[in-house]
Amino acid sequence: MKALIFAAGLGERMRPLTDHTPKPLLSVGGKPLIVWHLEKLAAMGIRDVVINISWLAGQFPQTLGDGERWGLRLHWSHEGPAPLETGGGMLHARPLLGEDPFLLVNGDIWTDYDFTRLPSEPTGLAHLVLVDPPAHKTHGDFALDDDGFVRTEGPRQLTYAGLGVYRPALLDDWRAIIGDAAGDPPRFMLAPLLRAHMPEGAVTGEYWSGRWTDVGTPERLRQLDAEL
Repeated sequence: MKALIFAAGLGERMRPLTDHTPKPLLSVGGKPLIVWHLEKLAAMGIRDVVINISWLAGQFPQTLGDGERWGLRLHWSHEGPAPLETGGGMLHARPLLGEDPFLLVNGDIWTDYDFTRLPSEPTGLAHLVLVDPPAHKTHGDFALDDDGFVRTEGPRQLTYAGLGVYRPALLDDWRAIIGDAAGDPPRFMLAPLLRAHMPEGAVTGEYWSGRWTDVGTPERLRQLDAEL
């Protein structure tokens, strides 16, 4: 299995810290956020990691090298000066990912979730980790039914943790769902693709009650750093 780390965002809410440093390279607990992921991926036996980059892209290879220090091979999916959002970023990285299921993790989260819990072969097109909505985003993203399927609506709304396993086939019908407004190169969000396939039971999920932080602001970064 390969892994994809989303690291191309501009980090606008994290400014001024991200004026000169990409958000996934900000230090927390003594090392860059993204290194926490790289260590966990290496420990579970993954060797090839694709990282999508855009803002201050040159700092990633300068800081992380080729991944050899973790026993990894890092591959860069450079999106140019403007990030392609989550769906466009995944589509852009697809040639580097191949056609097998891959682990996806957002570069700006921190969690004590054990990545080895994730299925290597999702039942459908994707398997998502969901958490309780954080204080800054109380409305949630999706619902999880009693059979483990992720739905667009439900009595208990949960937040997508930015962590899961995906099949590249999720992208096969992206244009039919997104339309022709995505631009060139295509720039679109991943959520509409997931929602489009939820009615057919193609998206499964699990609830995680452990530690999880969306490190989106300087305040949350400071709080996580103090905890770690």
